[in-house]
Amino acid sequence: MKLVIVPLALAELHDAAAFYAAKANNELGLAFVAEFERTANLILENPTLGAVFRGTLHRYFLRRFPYSVIYHVTAEELRVIAVTHHRRRPGYWANRK
Repeated sequence: MKLVIVPLALAELHDAAAFYAAKANNELGLAFVAEFERTANLILENPTLGAVFRGTLHRYFLRRFPYSVIYHVTAEELRVIAVTHHRRRPGYWANRK
């Protein structure tokens, strides 16, 4: 199975890592990216691990950070739709494919 991160989700990942690096330190920014990578590898191994969310999507919570990975699974790919903060406007990413 192939991992695909849509450009807007990748931008969210970069923005969050930059925020943590600027507000705290570089290590925390790197820790955020490492946690995303751990989560991505985990759900690649077991795509149904995340809770079913809004129909055909899945949601998996990152550890240590108030973020979730929203993804869609097909036979050939796992598509990350959003890397969303828990306090951000709910469903802002709903029109993404």
